[in-house]
Amino acid sequence: MAEQARTPVIEMRGIVKRFPLGTGEPLEVLHSIDLTVYRGEFLAIMGASGSGKSTLMNLIGALDRPTEGSYRLDGVDVGALRDKELSRIRCSKIGFVFQNFNLIPRASALKNVELPMMYGGVRGAQRAQRAAALLELVEMSDRAGHRPSQLSGGQKQRVAIARAMANDPALLLADEPTGALDSATGRLVMDLFHRLHRERGKTVVLITHSAELARECERIITLKDGRVTGEYTGGGADNAAG
Repeated sequence: MAEQARTPVIEMRGIVKRFPLGTGEPLEVLHSIDLTVYRGEFLAIMGASGSGKSTLMNLIGALDRPTEGSYRLDGVDVGALRDKELSRIRCSKIGFVFQNFNLIPRASALKNVELPMMYGGVRGAQRAQRAAALLELVEMSDRAGHRPSQLSGGQKQRVAIARAMANDPALLLADEPTGALDSATGRLVMDLFHRLHRERGKTVVLITHSAELARECERIITLKDGRVTGEYTGGGADNAAG
């Protein structure tokens, strides 16, 4: 990892998450999680269904708040933010890539990539120019005018990755990004993440149940029953298939 990567992008300390269960005791899903992710790092958070990784992803993505503990994202104390400020931080600091793409059905690929910039206050001409450049980056320029229904799964995910890059976020947060794809298409998507990490210096956090995908990352954090159970060095891009 490059020296600049020693600057933390994510700093979580003592993170606990509980969910209310009617009149009974709340269910504690995460138990005192400590997590640091450094700038320019490619990290996997790996766990089986029920391990707590989706809950942790929602906290990292500022989609939910912890019950206890502190979280700093790119130097910002997330716990101190009001809801409107939290939305602004999500838009500017985090690029989300979901398993099921989450594209706007009636919008073209270009307009889907423009959307985060619209919320970020970027003017129209500049939005279109940057969106076109990002579609070129993910090799989707020739599909800029197509709606999601006219795209294959792999094409949709490449558009989603371009959209995630729209506001040049500090963090790319990818939740099972190859889960809805066949193995060959999933390979292309993972290769794209490696390119963004290697050539653009992007910080990538991959949420996955797959040990094979996790081994492609520089570092692996394992979760089980809401606790961190291990930390391992991965093979990085050298461990990618092909």
